[in-house]
Amino acid sequence: MAEERAHRLGYFSSHRRYDDLTVAVKRFPSHATGPDFVLVHGIGVSSRYFHPTALELARFGTVWLVDLPGHGAAPDPQREVTIDDHARALNAFVSEMADPVLVGHSMGAQVVASVAEQFPDAGDHIVLMAPTMPPQYRSRATAIALLAKDLTREHSSVFGITSTDVVFRAGIPFTLRQLRHLVADRIEHRLPHIAANTLVIVGERDPIVPVAWARECAELAHAELAIVDGAHVIMHSAPIEVASLIARHAA
Repeated sequence: MAEERAHRLGYFSSHRRYDDLTVAVKRFPSHATGPDFVLVHGIGVSSRYFHPTALELARFGTVWLVDLPGHGAAPDPQREVTIDDHARALNAFVSEMADPVLVGHSMGAQVVASVAEQFPDAGDHIVLMAPTMPPQYRSRATAIALLAKDLTREHSSVFGITSTDVVFRAGIPFTLRQLRHLVADRIEHRLPHIAANTLVIVGERDPIVPVAWARECAELAHAELAIVDGAHVIMHSAPIEVASLIARHAA
């Protein structure tokens, strides 16, 4: 249904190349005069699971959905891509905007945190949604087990989107290589150095990102914490509430 509504609303797709990395972009136009919202997905998947929230956010400003290099519609870079590599490509893209609001989910939160730390002029407001795993969960075996556990708590449409993206678009080998970079990243070392106004959002039933860890991340970043009903993919299961929180934070 979200896909059908997205096509009815109309969005514009393009690719942007920065050195040897390419991002795929969808732009949801808006008649509102609010900021540009840039939504960044998690590991192995694409921006498709952001569509419900994108549709809601389009009432407040132009929405950009980014497929990171090697994910979704973005071509395989044929090399290792670290969190900081993704961040440099994302920063190059948002440098074209006046004052975007960067919204990252899961691994995307790591990428957004990296942008905010390394490129403080990228934007004054960021949102870290389900900001990756706490230190005690950072092994590939644990991460895979928790991702599987989360799918039992999500709507069946989330399983369809994520499984299709991981298997047929990013590919399992690339996703596993990305997982190595995900578990090696230390977002807790970045958060105290972020100057942007930050909002942390987490689902109260998220098995991957416990509320206690999200609260710790918010404290490290001197950020506001919002807890919503849902598991890990809250922008798909609670789009109205999530979009409202993001818009209010941007305002």
